[in-house]
Amino acid sequence: MGCDGGTIPKRHELVKGPKKVEKVDKDAELVAQWNYCTLSQEILRRPIVACELGRLYNKDAVIEFLLDKSAEKALGKAASHIKSIKNVTELKLSDNPAWEGDKGNTKGDKHDDLQRARFICPVVGLEMNGRHRFCFLRCCGCVFSERALKEIKAEVCHTCGAAFQEDDVIVLNGTKEDVDVLKARMEERRLRAKLEKKTKKPKAAESVSKPVVSEEAPGPSKVKTGKPEETSLDSREKKNNLAPKSAATNESFSGKAGKPLCGATKRSIADSEESEAYKSLFTTHSSAKRSKEESAHWVTHTSYCF
Repeated sequence: MGCDGGTIPKRHELVKGPKKVEKVDKDAELVAQWNYCTLSQEILRRPIVACELGRLYNKDAVIEFLLDKSAEKALGKAASHIKSIKNVTELKLSDNPAWEGDKGNTKGDKHDDLQRARFICPVVGLEMNGRHRFCFLRCCGCVFSERALKEIKAEVCHTCGAAFQEDDVIVLNGTKEDVDVLKARMEERRLRAKLEKKTKKPKAAESVSKPVVSEEAPGPSKVKTGKPEETSLDSREKKNNLAPKSAATNESFSGKAGKPLCGATKRSIADSEESEAYKSLFTTHSSAKRSKEESAHWVTHTSYCF
């Protein structure tokens, strides 16, 4: 049964006590949250996006997750709330000038400082390594530390100047309480969007069913109908008004005053009482007539041949 060779067992080797709870290293947890993608577990690289619950992802990993139609999706629970690319926001991050990355540790003989971060707050200068609370704005995607938003209170983004509300502020990698609050806001926002879509659909259907009628549609001219007595009186007044106008126009076209136009008896100018100079203008005057000797023996088409 053992204990051969003079070995003496101890109590902890014979009696099994309760298992100790394994404690997660806080530094390792912070590195995993702030430096690695929640979906693919790869190092974060631009473009970096964040969901409505404040988790960080690589945009490529999110697109691949949405395009994957298989029943078994790797790490699907971490991104089950992401239904489309509109549910994530691309982040505008500020680089940390003091961060060297793997450039100075090519041989692997240097200590990696976990307190150093790739990105910082553009207002206060705090490093985004998990030691300080950071948040981003849904409207523009700019990232700030929570201290900057508290110290510099404004309703406008500090970098791009876009207006935002309190609901647009989302905490990055927050606690369980923060995640619960953000989840409630997300569900409320999506329900509101569904209701707006439902209200817009019947309005669009009504606009399609009712054609737009132009103000001046082509068609027969509209005639104002009234009483027969009034119409007859108006026609008589118009006739009376037109009568003197027609008489005036006839007088203006007549040659001299007192001379009739048409329908009067014609008379020769030779019999008229005009002067001889006026009569000589016409071919009927004696001076215009030629004798037979003066006239040619052939026929001409001039007005002097009679």
